[in-house]
Amino acid sequence: CAHRVIVALKCDSCFFLSPCLKTPPSLVFLQVPLTEAVDPVELEDYLITHPIAVESGPLRDLLEFPPDDIEVVYTPRECRTLVSAVPEESEMDPHVRDCVRSYTEDWAIVNRKYHKLGTGFNPNTLDKQKERQKGLPKQIFESDEAPDGNSYQDEQDDLKRRSMSIDDTPRGSWACSIFDLKNSLPDALLPNLLDRTPNEEIDHHNEDQRKSSRHKELFALHPAPDEEEPIERLSVPEVPKEHFGQRLLVKCLSLKFEIEIEPIFASLALYDVKEKKKISENFYFDLNSEQMKGMLRPHVPPAAISTLARSAIFSITYPSQDVFLVIKLEKVLQQGDIGECAEPYMIFKESDAAKNKEKLEKLKCQAEQFCQRLGKYRMPFAWTAIHLMNIVSSAGSLERDSTEVEVGTGERTTSGDEACNLSSFRPATLTVTNFFKQEGDRLSDDDLYKFLVDMKRPSSVLRRLRPITAQLKIDISPAPENPHYCLTPELLQVKLYPDSRVRPTREILEFPARDVYIPNTTYRNLLYVYPQSLNFANRQGSARNITVKVQFMYGEDPSNAMPVIFGKSSCPEFSKEAYTAVVYHNRSPDFHEEIKIKLPATLTDHHHLLFTFYHVSCQQKQNTPLETPVGYTWIPMLQNGRLKTGQFCLPVSLEKPPQAYSVLSPEVPLPGMKWVDNHKGVFNVEVVAVSSLHTQDPYLDKFFALVHALDEHMFPVRIGDMRIMENNLENELKSSISALNSSQLEPVVRFLHLLLDKLILLVVRPPVIAGQIVNLGQASFEAMASIINRLHKNLDGNQDQHGRNSLLASYIYYVFRLPNTYPNSPSPGRSVHYATMARSAVRPASLNLNRSRSLSNSNPDISGTPTSPDDEVRSIIGSKLFHEELALQWVVCSGSVREAALQQAWFFFELMVKSMVHHLYFADKLDAPRKNRFPERFMDDVTALVSTIAGDIVSRFQKDTEMVERLNTSLAFFLNDLLSIMDRGFVFALIKTCYKQVSSKLYSLTNPSNLASLRLDFLRIICSHEHYVTLNLPCSLLTPPASPSPSVSSATSQSSGFSTNVQDQKIANMFELSVPFRQQHYLAGLVLTELAVILDPDAEGLFGLHKKVINMVHNLLSSHDSDPRYADPQVKARVAMLYLPLIGVIMETVPQLYDFTESHNQRGRPSCVAVDDYESEGGSMISQTVAMAIAGTSVPQLTRPSSFLLTSSSGRQHSTFSAESSRSLLICLLWVLKNADESVLQKWFTDLSVLQLNRLLDLLYLCVSCFEYKGKKVFERMNSLTFKKSKDMRAKLEEAILGSIGARQEMVRRSRGQLGNQENLRWRKDMTHWRQNTEKAEIEHEALIDGNLATEANLIILDTLEIVVQTVSVTESKESILGGVLKVLLHSMACNQSALYLQHCFATQRALVSKFPELLFEEETEQCADLCLRLLRHCSSSISTIRSHASASLYLLMRQNFEIGNNFARVKMQVTMSLSSLVGTSQNFNEEFLRRSLKTILTYAEEDLELRETTFPDQVQDLVFNLHMILSDTVKMKEHQEDPEMLIDLMYRIAKGYQNSPDLRLTWLQNMAGKHSERSNHAESAQCLVHSAALVAEYLSMLEDRKYLPVGCVTFQNISSNVLEESAVSDDVVSPDEEGICSGKYFTEAGLVGLLEQAAASFSMAGMYEAVNEVYKVLIPIHEANRDAKKLSTIHGKLQEAFSKIVHQDGKRMFGTYFRVGFYGTKFGDLDEQEFVYKEPAITKLAEISHRLEGFYGERFGEDVLEVIKDSNPVDKCKLDPNKAYIQITYVEPYFDTYEMKDRITYFDKNYNLRRFMYCTPFTLDGRAHGELHEQFKRKTILTTSHAFPYIKTRINVIHKEEIILTPIEVAIEDMQKKTQELAFATHQDPADPKMLQMVLQGSVGTTVNQGPLEVAQVFLSEIPNDPKLFRHHNKLRLCFKDFTKRCEDALRKNKSLIGPDQKEYQRELERNYHRLKEALQPLINRKIPQLYKAVLPVTCHRWISDFTLSAEIRRV
Repeated sequence: CAHRVIVALKCDSCFFLSPCLKTPPSLVFLQVPLTEAVDPVELEDYLITHPIAVESGPLRDLLEFPPDDIEVVYTPRECRTLVSAVPEESEMDPHVRDCVRSYTEDWAIVNRKYHKLGTGFNPNTLDKQKERQKGLPKQIFESDEAPDGNSYQDEQDDLKRRSMSIDDTPRGSWACSIFDLKNSLPDALLPNLLDRTPNEEIDHHNEDQRKSSRHKELFALHPAPDEEEPIERLSVPEVPKEHFGQRLLVKCLSLKFEIEIEPIFASLALYDVKEKKKISENFYFDLNSEQMKGMLRPHVPPAAISTLARSAIFSITYPSQDVFLVIKLEKVLQQGDIGECAEPYMIFKESDAAKNKEKLEKLKCQAEQFCQRLGKYRMPFAWTAIHLMNIVSSAGSLERDSTEVEVGTGERTTSGDEACNLSSFRPATLTVTNFFKQEGDRLSDDDLYKFLVDMKRPSSVLRRLRPITAQLKIDISPAPENPHYCLTPELLQVKLYPDSRVRPTREILEFPARDVYIPNTTYRNLLYVYPQSLNFANRQGSARNITVKVQFMYGEDPSNAMPVIFGKSSCPEFSKEAYTAVVYHNRSPDFHEEIKIKLPATLTDHHHLLFTFYHVSCQQKQNTPLETPVGYTWIPMLQNGRLKTGQFCLPVSLEKPPQAYSVLSPEVPLPGMKWVDNHKGVFNVEVVAVSSLHTQDPYLDKFFALVHALDEHMFPVRIGDMRIMENNLENELKSSISALNSSQLEPVVRFLHLLLDKLILLVVRPPVIAGQIVNLGQASFEAMASIINRLHKNLDGNQDQHGRNSLLASYIYYVFRLPNTYPNSPSPGRSVHYATMARSAVRPASLNLNRSRSLSNSNPDISGTPTSPDDEVRSIIGSKLFHEELALQWVVCSGSVREAALQQAWFFFELMVKSMVHHLYFADKLDAPRKNRFPERFMDDVTALVSTIAGDIVSRFQKDTEMVERLNTSLAFFLNDLLSIMDRGFVFALIKTCYKQVSSKLYSLTNPSNLASLRLDFLRIICSHEHYVTLNLPCSLLTPPASPSPSVSSATSQSSGFSTNVQDQKIANMFELSVPFRQQHYLAGLVLTELAVILDPDAEGLFGLHKKVINMVHNLLSSHDSDPRYADPQVKARVAMLYLPLIGVIMETVPQLYDFTESHNQRGRPSCVAVDDYESEGGSMISQTVAMAIAGTSVPQLTRPSSFLLTSSSGRQHSTFSAESSRSLLICLLWVLKNADESVLQKWFTDLSVLQLNRLLDLLYLCVSCFEYKGKKVFERMNSLTFKKSKDMRAKLEEAILGSIGARQEMVRRSRGQLGNQENLRWRKDMTHWRQNTEKAEIEHEALIDGNLATEANLIILDTLEIVVQTVSVTESKESILGGVLKVLLHSMACNQSALYLQHCFATQRALVSKFPELLFEEETEQCADLCLRLLRHCSSSISTIRSHASASLYLLMRQNFEIGNNFARVKMQVTMSLSSLVGTSQNFNEEFLRRSLKTILTYAEEDLELRETTFPDQVQDLVFNLHMILSDTVKMKEHQEDPEMLIDLMYRIAKGYQNSPDLRLTWLQNMAGKHSERSNHAESAQCLVHSAALVAEYLSMLEDRKYLPVGCVTFQNISSNVLEESAVSDDVVSPDEEGICSGKYFTEAGLVGLLEQAAASFSMAGMYEAVNEVYKVLIPIHEANRDAKKLSTIHGKLQEAFSKIVHQDGKRMFGTYFRVGFYGTKFGDLDEQEFVYKEPAITKLAEISHRLEGFYGERFGEDVLEVIKDSNPVDKCKLDPNKAYIQITYVEPYFDTYEMKDRITYFDKNYNLRRFMYCTPFTLDGRAHGELHEQFKRKTILTTSHAFPYIKTRINVIHKEEIILTPIEVAIEDMQKKTQELAFATHQDPADPKMLQMVLQGSVGTTVNQGPLEVAQVFLSEIPNDPKLFRHHNKLRLCFKDFTKRCEDALRKNKSLIGPDQKEYQRELERNYHRLKEALQPLINRKIPQLYKAVLPVTCHRWISDFTLSAEIRRV
């Protein structure tokens, strides 16, 4: 049993997690595979049988739900108005009473008090993290502490300016160096470091230090996974409230005409042209002066303040481009038509007032007369319209605070349906300057719409009309949130109405353009009457100036008119009558009046509208009355009990209507009445009601009427024209319920609350009809299901993420309550107060939830408290409990009803839960034991329901995906709710039922992931319960539930809370998903099982769920972490206990985790981290396959640690998890390790096998990389990447973020996952406002959090390592894992760590070394090397505490090594090599800091009394001085950090200094290789590797004599002639057998092979494939000797690749470009007068290198000091300015002697192993560079370098120089040969290149060519030279010309064959030129020098010879 291996979880076979339990047979549990659910524990029984020992305190609270877990709260609803809107009558009919109750009663809310502590409200989410991260300490990281630019820079510049001499050897003078060291200051020494303290004490001390002031909550530091909205969050629904659209405040400021003679009345309203609808009621305002108002005094009673409003708030639900604000003006009626009356307003101008004084007086006089006589009548006058959206959009675009807009006539408007937003434009002040005269015959709305459409056109007809000029000033702005002094459309004061005397603002009622689906919540009962037109054309008698008087009557007597008509402006609030405006002399007028009436709540058959028509006589005639009645008509308000509204075309009676007319309609022909036009309809009128009493839907009306008839028991019932008798009632009721489906949706929604209340009432209180109880449960259930589905389908914009319609959710949450179940209660329909299950404790702010009542006699809402709750309730006739009836109906329903209920299951579930809670509350059972709360029967129904629904999910998830997702979450929320109120064991059983159904289906699926995903959602929702931890019985000891043994629970050991007698078995059970674990920690067991099953690499098809399942666990843990209830560490340990198996599960996944360590090598490491840390670890220089070490420093393998290979299924290729998922898993692991009880962990570790412990260590190793600190620079870099920079930028950002900033990875991952295109949103959110303008503070904050997370994560890892080490100390059989512990420690030192962590880390490392000294010095020698490197690295830290600890560790290391064997050669060598490696590669390495550490070590050695008598102090001193030397060498390198050539020279020099220390030379060669490959000098890098290999070969051949190994450098000389310098021949060569020499990894056969392989790779990257072949020639014999066929096959593959590339790239290869660079001037120090050949990348232009060097040295010496010599003439030192620095740069080409050319055939040959270079300088004898042809000389300079290129550096000294001078004729010969060659090449090129050919031809035969061939010939060939020495040259030039003309001819011929017809002329021109040239040359070419031909041959052979000589000549060229 010692090795209890965790077996891989296999889904499909019978592998179980089977711990072998040492238990008596009675306790052996049956195994249940992980894929099946176990039987849950009977929770209620368990709690009773296992009383807990703890009396009180935080642990006690883990045991049971708190007593106040659920509360039922009544909250008065908020009322907008000061007085709530209710009818004034005291007597109301039942329907009105119900409506009013529905609009005024309190909200009934069920509150789960602790709900906000569930995971759905986890505070560790992106938005909430911020507050929780306040007050974190700032962790100090060296990477952030980089010295700030300035001081550091000055120091550097200073160094640069000092002499650059590197004359002295790399070993500087000892004396000076020691002097430096002796004088430097040490860091603080650690107290008691050298004392011999027992290990236990040290451990205790370290632990106390480590554990003090740690961060409590790990997850507060870890960004939340970026999920959409957590699936388990149910938001609290919005409080139902009155609907408003976007609100607009319009203030009318002034109205002024050119003349002021009479009062003018105005009204405003909104119209939607597209919908052809008036979308608001009228707002009447009066801007007349007091004087004008005075003219009407006799006619107008005193005005109510409510009618004096000048500002109004309009609401627009559907703003669009088609909305107009229409302003209409009226004036007092006068004689004359509108045109005449408007005339004066059009012709008079205000400016001419004085001129027209008399006329105006006359007009005023007339007006006064009309006002006195006709003051109560109005006539239409003018109108205008404002295009609203124009104002809003122009106001939006202007920058001023408020905008002045002038609106003329027919203002041009924009069209198009852009989205219109009224909530945020700038307030605008409009001045309307023009009004249109109202046309008498065009008053109707139809005419208005035509005008408005016309106004939108650019050439409006209206523009042509003559306007009435006026000035109306209006302010338009978005309405404020809560304006003061506001009146509702019913004239109620809206809250905040401090003073009733202030002029109010009116809220104007909206008539929305389209339906608005919002339930009624306030009482409103208004009627609008619109008289439209009248046709009296056929009426006898005079009736011309017609007005209509409208009255609302409650009887027929004239005195029965009700004062319910709203006043307009400046009048009383209500009046009894209203008159329409008069159109002068029109027998068939149109009207545009709106008459607004307040309807009485209860209407009778006698209420009616009465219209009386009058003729008004405008002229004052003798004995004519002012008004004469000319007709009557009316509309009864009720028809068959329903409100009568709509369009009417009424006949008009000539006489007063007879008695009892009001109950009949005027259409009924009453006997003996006279009608206008034979009783035809002549009066058009529209009646519109806006009412929350009248549904205006026949089906709803019928339903409500029947229900009320039942309430009142009044039969027969009249509905419409039917009379329903009692015996027929049942059928009618049922049919009316099913007919609800046919009703209009809008009224259904408006009366939703009432409708649902009534349906529920019918379920609970079955009516008694004719003495029989009628069960309407089924009918009501069906009706509810169909209504809910209608809402769902039609209002899909109204749903939350779970598909819950917000209107329905609000109904359940606020409105629904258990109906009053006692039929004879005093207030029928008044329901008992009752409330819903809130899923959250946070309520909308508008509610004041304070009155929490319990059931009591003082509660007026509950009549007659029953004595014993259930039985008595049931005994009353037929009353039922709603939840029971609901469950029953649901279980028994089928077909379409069942389908409808399933579609909206959430609704019924939530109703059921709220009903259950209310039932418990009223029956006082909220505290009763859960087993007795609900009857068996109900529980059976619930079981049946859950089971069938689970069945639906399983059977339909592929077909109805969307529906099943909703169903699944609804079911889960339901069970979650039940856990709060029912028997929890029962609910667990329900969960198991669901599980079982899913499991059985999963087996049979090929692609199970969809179903498994549903199950995860299901589980996640259930586990989001706020008492999840309690439900898991965290305090239970894992005893078999069968035999509860009290002894166990009482014998709890104090320290850990674990009993001892079942110890062994229990530890295993606690850490494995054993059956007892899964039974007792039921939910936790399910969660971890899901995790184990999904992460199992063999689980087919579940890969897509990794993220999901990991997020679930992450969310749970982070929620526990921040839960205030679990803050106590003891409690947290209990919670962590529920997750112990997580450790095992994650250990199983090690091979699949994202390899965070890789970022160290492939992706060049998160680039913020100082490069040196990683380079020194072989990060970028040497490929992983080989790079085990540099110079024997063993590098921690950055590939996976070796034990990764031991995984159970190493054969399989695992799909790796994403970085984000892995990171989430690891943070969960760390949380468990941090919070679990240490003693328990230790016991478990003791049980694990070595293999498993190693697995755990691998996991910790990965954690170190995963949570490494990224550094501020990364955050800054991310910040600078703005979002704009395209996808490519995104890719780079992914690089930076992935594997680092966990939470945000989602945005990257999304694009790859299944989430489709939502990723854009996320990016936008993150990148734009989260990042783009982030200030420094944000970056600081990011870095602060990241730093704290890194520190805490590493400290947890350290804690765990300590536990592992203790385990080893206890068992003493597991030393083999100490190497793993050390590996993790070293890895953590290598990462970017905070000072705080490092000091603890060093303390642990010191303790480890002192406990197991032989571990480092004998077994893990590589780790020793690595440790030295790490410690040295930290000794050079800029932070003093880190240095103190690192030097202490290093000193103790030497001391311990010395104590083992009286010397510390190993540490000495490792430290020396580490230092070389460190300084060689480090960019920002600071020797000053390291010097201090060396001094500290020296100080320790001096103070170490114990070892004073030994050789130890001297040895330490020697070592320190030696290190200091190396350090000084490298200071110089530091100076040249910026100058790559100089830096490499120095490294070269240092490497040379180590000629007799092979390990160190190797290190430096490696450093150089690294530097080269960094700068992409692959050829040089390859050379460094070849040199390294040669060096290794030299020493290997001394060590072992093997035939197949290279014998030394000689073997390599084919690769490079330079390599011989590696031969070990000098006297001081050390023997490789000495201790510490050649002990590095590379001095082995494998090391050699590795170096050569890398060299081959570098050559290949450099394109030097021939060299690759040479390298493999050395390798192949080694592999052949080892019979390594695999390697050989790879090599030959690579060779084939190399050779085929040589073939393919023929003619396209480019290697280097070479330049000679000379330095002159003392400023250059020892570079003065040195010349080098520089190798630059291929195709480097002279300008480029010149620019680079000029820039570099210019910056160093100052740009004024540096000069570049532009020519290549020899430099005369005397002529230079001694205070300046000069550089001469010349392009040079490789130079070969003739004999060399036969070996150098290919391009490669001509570019490899180059030592000689040439450049040419033209000159004339008089000092100018260029002259005439005959005086032009040329100097060729040939340089020889000290080594051949390519070499291990890119510049090599010139060691020899020779010059050749060419005479003018020789220069000419060279030029002609070159031209001829060009012609030949262009002619024979394949494929032909016509452009190139023509270019060369043009240059050869073109006429314009100056100094062209002809001129050369004329200068040199026109006469035979006098000097015989020149004969040969003359002849040679002549032959050149001969060949040249021949080549020209060939070229012309070739060109002819290539050209098209368009170039014929060009060709002819070329040919003409050629012939001219040939003719001119002919005499010159044919003139031979006889002297040359005399002695050779007879003259006949001339031709042949000359050609022969020539071709020989050509060949040489």
